[in-house]
Amino acid sequence: MSKPTWQEIAKTAQEHRDATIRCVEPAIPATPTDLPLDRTDIPKHLLSTDEVVITQTAPEDLVASLASGEYTSTAVIKAFLRRAGLAQSLANCITELLPQQALARAKFLDEYYSQHGKPIGPLHGLPISVKEHIGMKGLGLNAGFISWWDHKGKDDSHVLKILWNAGCVFYTRTTEPQTLMHLETSTNLYGVTVNPFNGNLTSGGSSGGEGALISLRGSCLGIGTDIGGSIRSPSANCGIYGLRPSSYRIPVEGWSATMGGQEQIIAVLGPLSTSLDGVKLFMRTVIGAKPWLSEPSLVPIPWREQQSYLATQSGKKLKIGVMWDDGVVKPHPPVIRALKEVVDKLKKVDGMEVVDWTPYKHDEAWEIISSLYFCDGGEEETEAIEASGEPWRPLSKFILKENPYVKKLTVKDIWHWTSKREAYRSAYAKLWNDTATGTSDAEELEGMVDVILCPVGPGAAPPLDCARYWCYTSQWNLLDYPALVFPVTKVDLAVDEIDRNYTPLNEKDEYNHQLWQSGPEKYKGAPVSLQLAGRRYEDEKVIEAMELIKEKIGLPFAEFV
Repeated sequence: MSKPTWQEIAKTAQEHRDATIRCVEPAIPATPTDLPLDRTDIPKHLLSTDEVVITQTAPEDLVASLASGEYTSTAVIKAFLRRAGLAQSLANCITELLPQQALARAKFLDEYYSQHGKPIGPLHGLPISVKEHIGMKGLGLNAGFISWWDHKGKDDSHVLKILWNAGCVFYTRTTEPQTLMHLETSTNLYGVTVNPFNGNLTSGGSSGGEGALISLRGSCLGIGTDIGGSIRSPSANCGIYGLRPSSYRIPVEGWSATMGGQEQIIAVLGPLSTSLDGVKLFMRTVIGAKPWLSEPSLVPIPWREQQSYLATQSGKKLKIGVMWDDGVVKPHPPVIRALKEVVDKLKKVDGMEVVDWTPYKHDEAWEIISSLYFCDGGEEETEAIEASGEPWRPLSKFILKENPYVKKLTVKDIWHWTSKREAYRSAYAKLWNDTATGTSDAEELEGMVDVILCPVGPGAAPPLDCARYWCYTSQWNLLDYPALVFPVTKVDLAVDEIDRNYTPLNEKDEYNHQLWQSGPEKYKGAPVSLQLAGRRYEDEKVIEAMELIKEKIGLPFAEFV
């Protein structure tokens, strides 16, 4: 029997996806054949009022309604299955729906609630969407490669077991790019996932299926992964919240990717959500299960929200370092405007101090991290692509073939670059420590910057195949800092003008500058988000700082649903 072609495998994948969508009852309504750029309002006109209300409820409110008995798990899952199916037709973000499994789980949870008069756990009935390469027992696990189409999950991933035990329901799986190493989401299996706010722009990547689905409210809480910006890029592009946690806090056992076992740049797993509380709910639940007891690589640090990291005798104090740009590529006008609007409001808040943050050799940081991404010279990625004969996607070529730092390293080379990584981390720690204003009686540094406020990328969501600058996100992967993305505003063509006097700093800056200069109208309606980064293992502090900022200045400044 002849081996199927890559085109035949892709057809099979898409037919399977479409068949799972057809299983949803009542049938998912058809979407317009001529879609507008902004598709975010379409589900509101095609679903029932109850379905719209349920799917637009924040996860923390949804679990409260499920716990009180206001909603049944079955009603919630049916609503999210229908909205997720609509999201697929609007943004191409789904690899498969799981209606039979999800409704069986919902039925079990409803029966449990009826018998016991209480929820089974803190996530009772909560629908959670999952990026495809996070393994589910017996389901496909292709990680974006056609040659891996027949791979199956041997067991549920560790993180899924924890969430399941807390009472959640898994009901859909989402798209990712070829190689998992794009800041967009594009494969030969499923095609391109687009931005729901502007279909000519990218949803981001590599967790772009999650970003698009959640922005369309086909999910309220999803799971993504991040090694260079893969949670934060789609969160920013799609106007939702997303956290890249510090490494070794969230379990990753059971996912699929090339180069398993490499420890030079640690990939992490984390949440994307319609709300900040949804991010916190995920972190609290997963870490509260003490995952380090069965995944020994994880650090045994509990979730520490019982204490405030900002409290003083006179109230909460917060010192924010603002990084306006990274000294390599200047952000587009909408990003600069968003930063300025946030900073101007923060300066008026009692208890908040805002200072400028001077970036330290961020070009060198990219040299280090991109030298350590593919220590085998990209051999495993290349083999996985070429085994099926599938074509290279443009951004796979960009990160592997056009990247001058991708080289096959010797053991001594790996030691060299790892030593440079550690030296860079030490230099950045000193930079942070030097923001202190004094020392305490115990000789501890006082008055240091608490968090860094900065862009998530050099612009709003880029046009397709144009996301070629990683450093606003990969910087924090190299340093292993927790980084939280939050929505701020949208591109406004009436105020976000072309700067005709700007002289680009270098070739990368020129490329980015021309994306805006060649026509700002291409970014119409795109979300503009920012990022809050903290020191390693200060994930709780970053979230607390974000809660305070959000409360004091009324973020976001635009409607996203």
